[in-house]
Amino acid sequence: MKILMLSSTFPFPPSRGGTEVRTFHLLKYLAQNHSVTIATQKHSQVSDRDTELLKQYVDRLFIFPLPTSPQNSSWAGKIDRFIQAWTKQTPPNVLHRYSAEMQNWIHENLADFDVITCEHSVNEVYIRSAQVRSIVNIHSSVYGWTRNQLTAGASLQPWRDRLYLPLLKNYEKRYCDKFDRIVVTTEDDRQTLRSIGVTKSIEVIPNGVDLKLFPTRSHDPNNHQLVFVGAMDADHNIDAMRFFVLEVLPHVRDRFADVSLAIVGARPAEAVRSLATHSGVTVTGAVESVAEWLHQATVCVLPLRVGFGIKNKTLEAMAAGVPIVGSDRALEGLPTVGLRANRVEEYVSAIDRLFSQPELRSQLSTQGRICVEQAYTWEQIGRRYAQLLEN
Repeated sequence: MKILMLSSTFPFPPSRGGTEVRTFHLLKYLAQNHSVTIATQKHSQVSDRDTELLKQYVDRLFIFPLPTSPQNSSWAGKIDRFIQAWTKQTPPNVLHRYSAEMQNWIHENLADFDVITCEHSVNEVYIRSAQVRSIVNIHSSVYGWTRNQLTAGASLQPWRDRLYLPLLKNYEKRYCDKFDRIVVTTEDDRQTLRSIGVTKSIEVIPNGVDLKLFPTRSHDPNNHQLVFVGAMDADHNIDAMRFFVLEVLPHVRDRFADVSLAIVGARPAEAVRSLATHSGVTVTGAVESVAEWLHQATVCVLPLRVGFGIKNKTLEAMAAGVPIVGSDRALEGLPTVGLRANRVEEYVSAIDRLFSQPELRSQLSTQGRICVEQAYTWEQIGRRYAQLLEN
């Protein structure tokens, strides 16, 4: 089978972010038995070595430039983007990444393929005809995500998001109607799409984890160290860490004076870097091995307040055998694999339990690893995705 995968984010290295991780591991699995062509866009942080390494996993790699014109941050620029978005009924982030050159190439070559996949919903814009079977791998509902941010009070620009919410609802239903099959990562996302009127078949295929990159820890460090892992320029991770450091950590420190927190992840925003001024907080930036930082901590905290979809960070902590204290959003789509917490007092109580009960830590560590091994390896996830494309 000849597969064309569209990815406006360059899917290498697979440690760059959640979208890249999912896309890379799916293409890697598909390429074992099928001819895979990737059409993608390259940003300034992608090196020539990244390009050469990605070529090893696919038959053909076509790279198109991202738009180079900077977005106007003035009020006039914002109003112009708002008008364009409503006129075209398409979110600004989709319009901003759109490449006419990539569109023309797809139009000229589409007939050469048996199936085309859009890896993340932003790539839906390139599907204009029904020449071949098409699948959209949504990752998470843009409408559900934005609505959740507003409900949680975590939106950075609530007035803007409220204005865009009706557009996002109509946009998501409209683009879903173009595709033969729709893939989401959680049942919550499927229900969100159903609630806005999407009637096409929706398959739930979760994220996975690379067990070689995230081996289970050899021992329980039995310290008072916490860890959080994620891309630290992402709004939902920034919100999570500000909430935890400013509102939760002081109460934990009242009980455990030596408690420390490592915030591990590339590209930390200024709002994250400033958290390092708080006692016991370390902001690492990019690290050689995320697993090593996970192994050094007794507990992984995942205080996400917004965002839909199965979180790679949750699966990675489970694979590494680190007990989790996480929110409903962090544990979405997964069985009971950690202690749930959503309010300040719930986080403090759960962390207290895990710091004080080595037997509970051991139980959660074992359960998390077994859960990943049984249902969430990329081999298993890739097989399910391949079956969807083949049928």
